[in-house]
Amino acid sequence: MITRMLFYLYNLSLFENISPGAWLRIMEGGVRFDTSAIIYTNLLVIALHILPFRFRYTNGYQQVIKYIFYLVNGIAIIANMADSVYYRFTLRRTTTAVFEEFQNEQNGISLFFRFIWDYWYVTLSVVGLVAGMIWVYRKIRVAQPLIRNPWVYYSVNVAASALIVILCLGGMRGGFAHSTRPITLSNATEYIERPDHRAIVLNTPFALIRTIGKTTLHKKEYFPEEQISAIFNPVYDPVSPTDHLYGSLKGRNVVVILLESFAREYTGVFNRHFQGYQSYTPFLDSLAEGAYLFERAFANGRKSIDAMPSALASIPAMETCFILSHYSGNALNSPASLLAPLGYRTAFFHGAPNGSMGFNSFVKQAGYKEYYGKDEYDNNDDFDGIWGIWDEPFLSYMAGQLNEFEEPFSVAVFTLSSHHPYKVPEKYRGRFPMGYIPNHQVVGYTDYALRQFFRKASSMPWFRNTLFVITADHSAAHHEDAYKTALGDFAVPMVWYAPGSNLVGYNDSTVVSQCDILPTVMGLLGYDRKFVTYGRNMFDAGKEHFAVNFREGAFQITEGDYFLQYANEKVIAFYNYKDDPKLLNNLAGKGGEAEKKMLDKLRAVIQQYNAGMIDNKLAVEDGF
Repeated sequence: MITRMLFYLYNLSLFENISPGAWLRIMEGGVRFDTSAIIYTNLLVIALHILPFRFRYTNGYQQVIKYIFYLVNGIAIIANMADSVYYRFTLRRTTTAVFEEFQNEQNGISLFFRFIWDYWYVTLSVVGLVAGMIWVYRKIRVAQPLIRNPWVYYSVNVAASALIVILCLGGMRGGFAHSTRPITLSNATEYIERPDHRAIVLNTPFALIRTIGKTTLHKKEYFPEEQISAIFNPVYDPVSPTDHLYGSLKGRNVVVILLESFAREYTGVFNRHFQGYQSYTPFLDSLAEGAYLFERAFANGRKSIDAMPSALASIPAMETCFILSHYSGNALNSPASLLAPLGYRTAFFHGAPNGSMGFNSFVKQAGYKEYYGKDEYDNNDDFDGIWGIWDEPFLSYMAGQLNEFEEPFSVAVFTLSSHHPYKVPEKYRGRFPMGYIPNHQVVGYTDYALRQFFRKASSMPWFRNTLFVITADHSAAHHEDAYKTALGDFAVPMVWYAPGSNLVGYNDSTVVSQCDILPTVMGLLGYDRKFVTYGRNMFDAGKEHFAVNFREGAFQITEGDYFLQYANEKVIAFYNYKDDPKLLNNLAGKGGEAEKKMLDKLRAVIQQYNAGMIDNKLAVEDGF
């Protein structure tokens, strides 16, 4: 409970508007999940204590139990406190997916010590909590009972051990009722008013334990087969009479640029409605004058590994991360897989050590034939010491490589400098505005790196025959209150730039997401065959445009001016976010036809998504 309160205090700005009544419910749920986690982590300690033999009272035996207790509970405290920092990046309690996510990282040790130093107050909290735990434990005195009759002694101890086992089973399951299933992460929604409060109810040891080897996807049957395709069909035909830009960029190269942790909040051009807004992206702001921008653009996930399938293969991050799931071997559609048969050369660029985040495996599966990472760059002088090659030299390297490619080509790049530990190259110290949060300075550096890339690329022959798509992998820390919501947490920039074309404009009404990138690219290029996508062509006025994502156990869908959250098979929130940007007025159950239509759309997407993942139908085999 102490770590829960510290978790809350260290992330105070992320958990607003909690009423006293809501706090009582959160604490009630917390006790239930804490009880389960404590029993799970201390099973060996409990088992050693309840063995009905007298040798358990010996000093040596008790010493063994003591150090096991210190170890397992110390690890649990560290996990809980580490999440008080890591939560800011993922907005969810850490699960076992984190071990797969970082298993190929070569900088794990250095990054670990960097976190210890940067978040010293959390480190001190851990030291204090572990020391307090040890101090309290040392107050315990184990004394053998004075029962001299062995029959009485063993009878009482066997009965007590049986009772303790029953109590432990009930505690781990979350209840004693016959119908009670073992509680899971989703049960936390029973104790909250808002989905983003779920993390306070949970604890990290529980989240880790309950996700070991788990796959949560199950087929849904919200609609019969003959009805669901009319609501949402992932098999997409890009040829549409209502898309006036169809084929307007036929034959162009494609460059998709994913900017690390580049929240929409940091860009001035997307926040012009705020008077005197401070921008940290002067280059993106200037590029916008000759580009097409979508203001209502959202990521489909909260992590880098969520963004890769969403932005490159049109697969949203729902209950399970595609890259880390059992379905990660499924066939995919992507700009690379669809364009390679048409003669496009395909490649992916990422300045991290090869193997980082499993990106090289995913992009190969997605159809990108070539991979350029830190190994190919082969110059450690430009290594940032943590993640990989600084953005400026690596983007310059990419421009040089593209200049050697035969056209047409379809490539993607994932930047990395705008991330913790929020450093810039020594020669640029003090050059970029520090702003209000650490992200601001490094976003300024990455924006500058983009400027240098475009400056270099613009002198190359392939540049004016290229379509550039610029977005972020996910949002990040927020300073402005307008973005501190369950919707604002997914707000990212979305810029389409095609030099010398009429693809210029600003759209402040159409809701788009990363999943829309694939169908939009294929529409602009005039692709005429069906493929699988969970998005829609952004420029097709005849399509219904929406964004889906998943946050803290709740599915979310945004369409038009409305935002809906769905958990435990019911609508838990419905907002008119245009009139209520801070999402304070929950209209669930009062939204009428708009609410019903969005719920049907979301359920149809979930049903099609789960079936597609389970049945390996994320690509159309005859799509080429």
